[in-house]
Amino acid sequence: MSLLQQFAPYFFAMAFLGVGSGFFSCSEAALFSLKSDDRRKLNNGSAAQRIAITLLDQPNRLLTAILFWNLIINIVYFSLASTIGIQLEKQNQRTEAGLVAVVSLLTIILLSEMIPKTVGVLIPRTVSSLISIPLAVAVRVFDPIAPFFSSVNQALRRLLLPGFRIEPYLELSDLEKAITVSTTDEELAAQERKALHNIVLLSELRAEELMRPRTQYQSFRPPVHLADLGGQLTRSGYVLVTEPDNDEIASAIALKHLPTIPRQHLENFAQPVVYVPWCSTVASIFDELQSHECEVAAIVNELGETIGIVTLEDLLQTVFEDEASRSSRLLETSPIRQLDENLWHVTGMTSLRRLARTFDTSLPQSKSTTVAGIVQEVLGRLPDKGEQIEWHIFRLTVIEADPMGQMTVELQRIDSPGAGR
Repeated sequence: MSLLQQFAPYFFAMAFLGVGSGFFSCSEAALFSLKSDDRRKLNNGSAAQRIAITLLDQPNRLLTAILFWNLIINIVYFSLASTIGIQLEKQNQRTEAGLVAVVSLLTIILLSEMIPKTVGVLIPRTVSSLISIPLAVAVRVFDPIAPFFSSVNQALRRLLLPGFRIEPYLELSDLEKAITVSTTDEELAAQERKALHNIVLLSELRAEELMRPRTQYQSFRPPVHLADLGGQLTRSGYVLVTEPDNDEIASAIALKHLPTIPRQHLENFAQPVVYVPWCSTVASIFDELQSHECEVAAIVNELGETIGIVTLEDLLQTVFEDEASRSSRLLETSPIRQLDENLWHVTGMTSLRRLARTFDTSLPQSKSTTVAGIVQEVLGRLPDKGEQIEWHIFRLTVIEADPMGQMTVELQRIDSPGAGR
């Protein structure tokens, strides 16, 4: 009688257990590899897909159940393999016993661990949809004994790590230390620290400080055809589509997608924009774009009128460029350009935050957020070329102005010894 015939029931049971082990290994890898976009799509999908997201609502419960069942299956699997080996040794078939042990180990490692986990990581959304219902049943069966394992876990933590405390949050300095020790390249570490500071700055910047004002983007009323662009790229990088009966932005198409869509009726392929108030922080705008899977946010005032837009590219540029500014993005010029020892040219859309940082000074409180806003606030109207104001430690002279409010000013420090004219 051959080895397979003699131990056929054992091998059949081991194969079944191997499939079960692979199922739980694949489930763990797939569910915990889901990205935020995957979770949103599953949450809006079929019942099985929504069950997968429900399981992730309690990750500790899910992971403990998966590890428990995987452990039980593996124990039974190797118990059967050991039983086969013991019986073969009793029959003086030690070579066959060693072969069974090696093949059993390789099988559980390759077919029940490595391959299933690789598949789960590669196609997590598909796998999560398929395994959600049987996995939910397994988790529910485990629930009655879950409190016991939770108590054991807490007892071991108190015994082995009595002084362990979970930090409520990470300080910026902690993240900087992590960046410093993660690389020996000083230049790379400096770039990472700069990006980190820019990310933190997103929670302080307001929408009106980053947005592209209405005068700096082009919009199209439907129907929109590719020929309407006149063979030119838009300055915003998007085809902005308005409502049919007014100029409020309703949707947008990234120019990078134009080669893949028809040349007629582009509005049918546009992605809706999100609407955020002018006082929102840039960080909250990023959250809105992520949660709605959009790339453009329309900034509205207290009357509900669109006063500008913020694109995903604007946000990324703010984070990853050392000296990102609206002047650089929209006017292709430096926001603050020094001409002499005490003479600078400053664009009107330069933020007061940048002005304070450049001149290392604390500015007085103001309703305005830009240099142009300060000039208009002091004068109480749109300025004319050549008009001059004094504000804080600066003398501002308008050298360029247009009816739409865009301007360039000449700036001098009046607290400087050479400020007299």
